[in-house]
Amino acid sequence: MIKVNLTQRIWLAFISLILLVGLSIAIVYPLSIKGTLTEETYRMIEQIQAQNINSPTDFNPPANQYEFIDAQNQSRAVSHFVYPESISQQYGSPPPNELYVEMVTNAVNQEPQRGRYEIQFGDATIFYVISQVKNPETNESGYLISYMFDEYRNSMVDRLWERLLYLLMLTSVLALLPAIWLKYYLQQPLTILGNHLDQIANRDWQEPLQLEGDEDFERLSTQFERMRSNLNSYDRAQKTFIQHTSHELKTPIMVIKSYAQSVKDGIMPKESLEQTMEVITEEANRMERRVIEMLYFTKLEQMKQNQLNRSTFAFGGLAYQIEERFRYQREDVTIHVVSPEVEINGDLDQLEVLLENLVENALRYADNNIWISAEPYTTGVTISVENDGESIDDNEIKELFKPFYKGNKGKFGLGLAIVKQIAELHHGSPRVENTDKGVRFVITIPNETYEELVDTASKSKKRDRKKEKKSDQ
Repeated sequence: MIKVNLTQRIWLAFISLILLVGLSIAIVYPLSIKGTLTEETYRMIEQIQAQNINSPTDFNPPANQYEFIDAQNQSRAVSHFVYPESISQQYGSPPPNELYVEMVTNAVNQEPQRGRYEIQFGDATIFYVISQVKNPETNESGYLISYMFDEYRNSMVDRLWERLLYLLMLTSVLALLPAIWLKYYLQQPLTILGNHLDQIANRDWQEPLQLEGDEDFERLSTQFERMRSNLNSYDRAQKTFIQHTSHELKTPIMVIKSYAQSVKDGIMPKESLEQTMEVITEEANRMERRVIEMLYFTKLEQMKQNQLNRSTFAFGGLAYQIEERFRYQREDVTIHVVSPEVEINGDLDQLEVLLENLVENALRYADNNIWISAEPYTTGVTISVENDGESIDDNEIKELFKPFYKGNKGKFGLGLAIVKQIAELHHGSPRVENTDKGVRFVITIPNETYEELVDTASKSKKRDRKKEKKSDQ
């Protein structure tokens, strides 16, 4: 298969269009103009015949066969003769016998006052009109036959066709000018776009793209800028992820390495070997938890909504399990479960991680109490975790759900980012608000049937529109 570029496609499109128009004209135009000129030939014969219809004695037809042939060479000559000869004193010489017989036969059999006919004579066509006439002196009836060769029609067809060809050639040349303009009009923005795409392929997405003028180009520029901005954000997030990962793993690795080297050298960093091994184990566990959390965060980024294992379960079954798990981490804080009977439709494992992270975060800042609650709304459930700690600054609230953002008591900076991703996988959203008691994290979890309800409503609207259109028609 031959590959062509955009410029070649534009040229081929214009040339194909010109050829198609030319071919259509070459087929349709001669037929239509020929029919029009045939009608004009009959009209001319009838007009000249009508001028003489009341005085048949004034006819001046060709006198002999040679004059008849000469009349063929006169493109606009109209010749006449009458039948029977007795109704006119000067009726001229009729055409050759084979033409005469057919013309007279048609005249005798003609019922209307006037009729149109044509007959082939060699390579030429003769058009003739037969009209019934009457000699005013003798009151004798007869027929006036006027005829004309097709030379006039053919010469007009050839002349018009020649002019049309010139016009088509001129139009074809002029039609190439828009093709040239279109080529350069498209080439510049496409070249700019191609250069920017090459930059992005080389991981250089700092230079913005702005195409002005055409609305479609501006929309393409806006879409490209959105893609570039997302890639830029992703690149920054990836670099930040690597920096934080290396930083978070460097400290425990360094501790483990230094303690292990000390033991190897016979030096105990702690009072005993057992205490030294406990520090090494604790740092290894810390590093393991960070790796697991980062892997889980990366996994959530790759998940889709249809990968969730949704089920309906009571909020209390999950909330009391979380309360029991964190009950002894801070004995001075009481965890309260509110509205345990509320049912939630979602992925139990994912929502368990979400609630764990929210409660673990609340334990760092709570003074005495944490409230875990669920509240149903029209199309889903709202889960909230509230603590009675200090309020959060408004500027800090905007940053809480960003990866690796840590508050003054934060650990890894991934807990709330994981909460946000799990909420979005459920088509929900997280938010933080300061309350009279302290700080509350609120997560909305729509039911699985919510999308189905929206889809049903959309289909219902479409059906209503179709009914309205039919009724208007």
